[in-house]
Amino acid sequence: MGKSYDAPESKAHIKPFLDSFQLWETMNEMVKPDPDQYANFNEFFAREIRPEARPIHEPDDDLVTSSPADCRLTAFPTIDLATKYWIKGFGFTLEKLFEDAELAKYFDGGSIVIARLAPQDYHRWHSPITGTVDYVKKIPGTYYTVNPQGINESGVLDVFAENRRDVMVMHRTATGNKVAVVPVGAMLVGSIQWNPGMEEPGRAMKRGECQGAFQYGGSTVIVAYPKGEVTLDEDLVRNSCDQKCETLMRVGWRVGSKS
Repeated sequence: MGKSYDAPESKAHIKPFLDSFQLWETMNEMVKPDPDQYANFNEFFAREIRPEARPIHEPDDDLVTSSPADCRLTAFPTIDLATKYWIKGFGFTLEKLFEDAELAKYFDGGSIVIARLAPQDYHRWHSPITGTVDYVKKIPGTYYTVNPQGINESGVLDVFAENRRDVMVMHRTATGNKVAVVPVGAMLVGSIQWNPGMEEPGRAMKRGECQGAFQYGGSTVIVAYPKGEVTLDEDLVRNSCDQKCETLMRVGWRVGSKS
């Protein structure tokens, strides 16, 4: 599918896609608003948005964290709550997600935010914090669906720890603590494309800065915070735990803040 959508003739799929998902008006937000400007479908799918189209909430407060994507978001104050209410796959742990026992210990008792990108969403992700990059670890895997029906089904494979994913560990400027950003590939998504230079250790970035893009399909960005690093906003937690549902969010919208 990826090769097919890299081909020039795949441009023919762009306008029907815009029709199907009623996305024509959103093209005004893009750096290249004309569908004919894209060389193929994958270039269109990973289209770049104008920064002013996604203003960051409370931009001068570095203790605030924000949504990493235009997404359907769930937010859990602890990993235990995430596995109780949302992630039902067999044996999900941070150690499996990171493939790193020591890193998992660091985040033990911390919070987790899960940003699911549907095919019709703007398909780039942005930094949820201001900080610097420690490293990026690339983990090969499969491409199971990240649809809630796949994530919420008990006794099945742990999709997040099976799929292709990268783990970016950052140091947050305001607190000096680590935050992990984990883009996860999914059905039809074979590529996790970091922006040039974004993976370099020591790379500094502002909250809301674009980190990379996914090509065609659905995908997810998981953000993990250590214990005490963030108090997630009550409405997001209530939707996630009490209602067991996702909240429609955009890049830069507030998710929580360190108390």
